[in-house]
Amino acid sequence: MSQKLGPVTTGIWESYLMAMDEVTGRLQRIAGAMDEARIAYALVGGQAVALWVATKDPAAVRTTKNVDILLRREDLPRARVAAATVALDYFEVMSVGMFLERSDPNPRKAVHLLWAGEKVRPEYPLPSPLVEEGEMLEPGKQVVSLAGLVRMKLMSNRDQDRVHLRDLIEVGLVPRDLLQTLPPELASRLDALLSEAGR
Repeated sequence: MSQKLGPVTTGIWESYLMAMDEVTGRLQRIAGAMDEARIAYALVGGQAVALWVATKDPAAVRTTKNVDILLRREDLPRARVAAATVALDYFEVMSVGMFLERSDPNPRKAVHLLWAGEKVRPEYPLPSPLVEEGEMLEPGKQVVSLAGLVRMKLMSNRDQDRVHLRDLIEVGLVPRDLLQTLPPELASRLDALLSEAGR
């Protein structure tokens, strides 16, 4: 007697790997589109942390689903055209600019935009870095400078930002010398994290 097989289901691990592949693909598409259009940008956020950590210890990289890029506000019209060539369309959600997947316009799968040289929030002591502070860690991966990334994470100061800072500290990327370059409020936050890590 032949047995009927049920529908093929994707396991939890396979679903996770597929989601991570989507994130990687989205990052590569937006970076490639900006490069092709010669638009200055820099990866920021969790992807930037992952790339910096990978320069010291790939095994210490923490996965993240977010793709965040730093752009000059005046480059937005050209960036919108470039993103559209890779099926990413511009939207604003609660005053936050983002590129959404044309086939699945879900903000959780967006490329989030931050404006270079502007404060993310009025109360922040410093503006976001300039795109000129970016560094090419590998071909097709323009990433915000380490100092700029640390400043951004210290200003956001959410749980996930402190986790990212601990990751950078753990692999030896954040020296105490950096404290001298920061406003007192940010220096105090970084000093606490360095002390916690015995650095």
